[in-house]
Amino acid sequence: MNLNVALRLGRVSNIPTVWTNALAGAVLATGGAPEIWPVILSGLALTFFYEGGMWLNDAFDAEIDAAERADRPIPNGEVTLRTVVIGGWALMAIGVLISALISPTCGVVGLALTAAIVLYDWLHKRTVLSPVIMGATRFLSYCLAAFAAATLTNEALFGALGLFAYIIGLTYSAKQEAHDKIGTAWPLAVLAAPLIYALTVGLAEPTALIFFVGLAAVVAFALHRLFRRAPGDVPVAVVTMIAGISLYDATLIAGAGAFGLAVLAGCGFLLTLALQNVASGT
Repeated sequence: MNLNVALRLGRVSNIPTVWTNALAGAVLATGGAPEIWPVILSGLALTFFYEGGMWLNDAFDAEIDAAERADRPIPNGEVTLRTVVIGGWALMAIGVLISALISPTCGVVGLALTAAIVLYDWLHKRTVLSPVIMGATRFLSYCLAAFAAATLTNEALFGALGLFAYIIGLTYSAKQEAHDKIGTAWPLAVLAAPLIYALTVGLAEPTALIFFVGLAAVVAFALHRLFRRAPGDVPVAVVTMIAGISLYDATLIAGAGAFGLAVLAGCGFLLTLALQNVASGT
């Protein structure tokens, strides 16, 4: 298996959003001044969890991809199913190990995150609740970073709940990608929750409004594409919303008074979009 196949399996273009999750969770847990090593370690653990989850996602979907997405690495013969299964579980195990090395609490959260990821990979084609399960994975990502840096403060908890809602709306949209059109629209109303929360953060700390405006623009652009229903609109909307995760993180980080770190998180949005030219985010 060559590097290009590994990058495509792991949807590496989305990794910056995992790093900004780690940064946001730590900032919200510490009130704006996290130590660097907990952020690095939690970000590293979350990277392995994300990559492992993406590999296992392709493993679970191998049969469906053969019919709907024959260009994916397993159905087109670039890598064997056995290799992807072994690699996916190995990546997940490394994520759990790093989490446990941070602290026992992080180890427990890491196990919970593993369970949520595997549950999503197993059931996401079989249940309408899959967006909720995916939302739980990002919720737990904030929790892991928060516990690595300090503890789960109210700010970190509310931030995680806002991200949970954002990911539900995003994942619901992504489920329509194979058909390239949006079905029932009302589940997208859940996107109002993170926008309202991010706005309240911005009103309390005006510098956060800079990133909130970007986040609101991303959601507006994505919704426009979803409802326009032209060919290719759903994939474009989905990858844009994925990149927008970093803008949500940046808004909350700026709201905690860490504007410099918020700018860094905001760069995650641009990096995610740029990396989508290297490997598809979906």
